[in-house]
Amino acid sequence: MPERPTAQWLRYVEEQTAQLQAGTLQEPEDAWALSDFPIPLIRATDAALSDFEQRLMQINPESDAAVLAAVQQAVLALNAVNEDPASPTYDTDGREDLCAYIDEALTSVGVDVPALAARHGLQRWQITDQWRDW
Repeated sequence: MPERPTAQWLRYVEEQTAQLQAGTLQEPEDAWALSDFPIPLIRATDAALSDFEQRLMQINPESDAAVLAAVQQAVLALNAVNEDPASPTYDTDGREDLCAYIDEALTSVGVDVPALAARHGLQRWQITDQWRDW
């Protein structure tokens, strides 16, 4: 499996927290990761991605129905995280990270994502669109 975007987000948070503590980042508002990726958002997103990975390990990568069901479940779980009023919504970079991760995770288990998308009249980057609110 590819590295989850949440790992990268957590590294940003840790780096900027350390910079604030060391005084190398002067203004708290310059620590964008702390507001864009609060720990509860990272944890909830990571849990949704972990569930997605587990589903992918159990499906036939040649079954469009199984693959799309796994993508749908992941996207709906991420929608729920994104809609939590206690957290910020995914920003543009976060949305792109999540879409790229879904594509890479599918590829890592043997799904031919371009062919899957084409069979459903989609472009590769549209595979999450019918369920995605973020």
